[in-house]
Amino acid sequence: MRKCLRCEAEMVENLSMMAYDGGFGLDVREKGLFKGSLGKIRCAVCPECGYTETYIEDTQKLKDLTKKR
Repeated sequence: MRKCLRCEAEMVENLSMMAYDGGFGLDVREKGLFKGSLGKIRCAVCPECGYTETYIEDTQKLKDLTKKR
C-alpha cells in the first residue's frame, strides 16, 4: 500500500501510463543504443488530491545493473 506524500491517503496502485496520440507504453531503459528494458513504468494516483507517483514494479534488473558497476 502506497500512501500519498501530500495528503497521506491510500493511493490507487498498479495503473498504466500511456502516451498521448500513440498508445505506446513507457519503460525505463539502460542508457545506450539497443539496450534492453529495465522495467515497465507503473503509476499510483491519489484519489483525494490527484498526486501521481511513478515506479518500476520489478526492480531486479535495476539491482543487477547496479552490481555490474
